[in-house]
Formats: sequence, C-alpha cells, structure tokens
Amino acid sequence: MSIDTKLKEMGLVLPKATDPVGSYVATKISGNLLYISGQISTDSDGKLIKGKVGKDFNTEEAYKAAQRCALNIISQAKKACSDDLSKIKSCIRLTGFVNSTDDFIEQPKVINGASDLITDVFGNNGKHTRAAVSTNSLPLGVAVEVDAIFEIN
Repeated sequence: MSIDTKLKEMGLVLPKATDPVGSYVATKISGNLLYISGQISTDSDGKLIKGKVGKDFNTEEAYKAAQRCALNIISQAKKACSDDLSKIKSCIRLTGFVNSTDDFIEQPKVINGASDLITDVFGNNGKHTRAAVSTNSLPLGVAVEVDAIFEIN
C-alpha cells in the first residue's frame, strides 16, 4: 500500500509544505539522507499552536501538537522527494523540543505524538532514534518543534 493511500485510510491530510521564515532551507539531501528542518506546531488551519506545556497545555494536548509537527515533516519530505513518498526508505532520527514549564517532566510522552505518527504512517520503516528536549522558549512561541532525518532511495 502506498503512503498516500495509508494517509487517506488514516484520515490524515498533509498540510502545505511551507517555506522557511529564516536563513535556512526547509530540507536538504546529502547522499541518501534527507534532513528536514524543525517543523513547528500548527493546527489544521495553519495557525500556530502557541503556549507552554505544563501551563497552557497538558501532555495529551501537547502530544497532538507533536502529531501536527510530524504531519508537517511528512509534507516537507513529500515535497523534497518530488511528491513521491515511496522514496522514503526509513526514518533515522527525530529530535523534539517542548516549550515547557521548569517542572514539566513528560517531554518523551509529548514527542511520542510525532514518533507514533511517523511509525503509524511508515510502519517498520518509521522506527527511529530520538531525543526529546525541554526548552524555555521556541520560535514564535510555539509549543512543540520536531526535526527529522530520513534515509531515501
């Protein structure tokens, strides 16, 4: 089954791959590796999901924000692969950043939102290494940011 078919069956709609807002590129291919710059949490309308986890959001809400980051990652991967997600061989690594309060300790549970979605979409090829990091602020005040490295054919 194609990834696009799987996304449809899961009821997932990829957002438009947006251009970077800074002095960097959204994606870069080096050899057989596809690097995807940090994708921030946006809702289905493209609005920023802003706030601090542990204050403005609970773990479950932040998990959903991380899922949205993963959808943005898949969208960027699709664009980088000329709209052909079958070029994705495997997900190598995700790094997730959680804009959280000083006492919040469930960053791994939050970033599971991105990890679970990538694995659900790509199956065994979606299993990856990962880091889940807390931070006191993220660009534009968003709640979650996730970057990725994929191996491509």
